[in-house]
Amino acid sequence: IEFHHLLQEPRLDDGRFQRYHRLSLGQFEDLLSRVGPRIARLDTNYRLVKVFLATGDSFRTIAFSFRVGVSTVSQIIPQVATAIWDCLVDNFMAVPSTADWWSIAEGFQERWHFPLCCGALDGKHVQTKAPPNSGSMFHNYKGTFSIVLLAVVDARYRFCVIDVRGYGRTSDGGILANSTFGQALWAGTLHLPPDQPLPGGEHRGAQPHVFVADEAFPLRRELMRPFPGRLLPLEKRIFNYRLSRARMIVEGAFGVLSSQWRLYRRSMELRPEIAEKCVKATCVLHNFLRCWDERGAPAVRGVAPAVVEPLQGLGRVAANNSSREAVLVREKFMAHFSAEGAVSWQPKE
Repeated sequence: IEFHHLLQEPRLDDGRFQRYHRLSLGQFEDLLSRVGPRIARLDTNYRLVKVFLATGDSFRTIAFSFRVGVSTVSQIIPQVATAIWDCLVDNFMAVPSTADWWSIAEGFQERWHFPLCCGALDGKHVQTKAPPNSGSMFHNYKGTFSIVLLAVVDARYRFCVIDVRGYGRTSDGGILANSTFGQALWAGTLHLPPDQPLPGGEHRGAQPHVFVADEAFPLRRELMRPFPGRLLPLEKRIFNYRLSRARMIVEGAFGVLSSQWRLYRRSMELRPEIAEKCVKATCVLHNFLRCWDERGAPAVRGVAPAVVEPLQGLGRVAANNSSREAVLVREKFMAHFSAEGAVSWQPKE
């Protein structure tokens, strides 16, 4: 009876269907057509996982609703989460090429007035159940057990790179350096576009394409963070304002993610390896839904969505041992924002 009321009746009312499943009936059917061939017993298995991701209910509650055993739920969820990732990643979160980075940078320039920006970077702790005999491996600096979601987001709130794993206590000083993205960034293997002048700033010379992040991240040649301190001169305050405006896109993406998929609203009673699969599935589903939204009702240009913040932020991610070159790059961006790159709505005093 519960299965009929919760899963069959809402198909007759798209509004009820969307409130319960966190996506419309049309989105559901599109997604099922992409993932369906990978899943046995299509309808029930897929719906079971969608309900779990949308609500974060316990395996026991999900098992009761679908009239199956808890052990069955524990097998189905990682299998279907993996299938969702495998079937969607190539179309909705493929590894960015140089042309993709170009397109992302154009989006940040057009929508957020931050040139040569290939993405906004941030990370969040996702609380999980500590596995047996894991010691401090998944125990973070806030005293909870978690895995870390490190993400780069484009100008339209879509995840273009994610890294999901358990880092433990030592992560707060090396999350970025130990991530696949961070290692590629340091090694110069991300295939970023070549250096070029800032718009109207040819006299300043060619500058690198960069990512923007908050003060938890280190300053590097391709990674911009705010100037520290409170009583800053106007040029530095303008730079911090422009960087913060571009960086808030990743906060908005995390807010949409946790609002859409309510399993982030509570500690996941999952083993870390299963939690990682669910996090990856929700991130690629987020991109899938963003593409649907843009086809049907594009986001308002230059307006960030409200940020919902159930996810814990990271502590200091790495030591800020900046190179002279990184300092000079930030100074060039700072000078640009106060001269040829100025906009009417930035601070003036």
